[in-house]
Amino acid sequence: MITALLIDDDSNLRNGMKSLLARYAPEIRIIGEAESVETGTALLLQNPPQVLFLDIHLGDGSGFDLLEEVNKKGKLNSQIVFITAHEQYAIKAFRFSALDFLLKPVDPEELEKVIGKLKNIIDKNDNVAHIDLLLENIRKKVDNFKRIALSNSDGIHLFEVSDIIRCESEDNYTKFYIKNSKPILISKTLKEYEELLTEHGFERIHQSHLINLVYLKSYIKKDGGYVVMADNAHLPISQRKKERLQELLKML
Repeated sequence: MITALLIDDDSNLRNGMKSLLARYAPEIRIIGEAESVETGTALLLQNPPQVLFLDIHLGDGSGFDLLEEVNKKGKLNSQIVFITAHEQYAIKAFRFSALDFLLKPVDPEELEKVIGKLKNIIDKNDNVAHIDLLLENIRKKVDNFKRIALSNSDGIHLFEVSDIIRCESEDNYTKFYIKNSKPILISKTLKEYEELLTEHGFERIHQSHLINLVYLKSYIKKDGGYVVMADNAHLPISQRKKERLQELLKML
């Protein structure tokens, strides 16, 4: 069994979540509930769970306030699943921090996906770095996050977004090529990272390649068109991306 705490200021939502877990994730055992920053902090410090289901909006503050309070008294190493409405800023912060979240109303299929992932990493990954990066991003209150957490079977890796040279698709995985670091393979699709990184100066030039334009050395028109990157990788450009890339290069 996997122990869990459920912190949400709406008792109806807590009951609904418990029903969903009982039906779709019976291996999760709720060992406590709370409805506020104050009661949730006390409960977490007294009885840390393996998993924390945490709503963003609580009666006396936010889920982020709760994490700050817990961090003042010690480091929380539970796996966290945020429960949230469609707050784009918060969702973006979760994704940059490689933390899981569920949108209200909770979809059973999405819940099963999250639980499946949690079962593979429970008691294996140290979650402190994820939480610290999330709180760093939330405190800044800016959309232009500077660091990203990449999580794989080896652990959690924090990188400056500006150090990412390029990303390459490998089926449902993405391989990151990072300045002064070994390549790292992450079990998420290239599309997910395209959505996160486009506004940071990244461009999808091919179905398999997302590049940081800062590290683009050359655009070669012959042989169907390709780019040479700072790591000397030669990457093809899809036909429909050529015009877009040429327009971008004119603006650099």
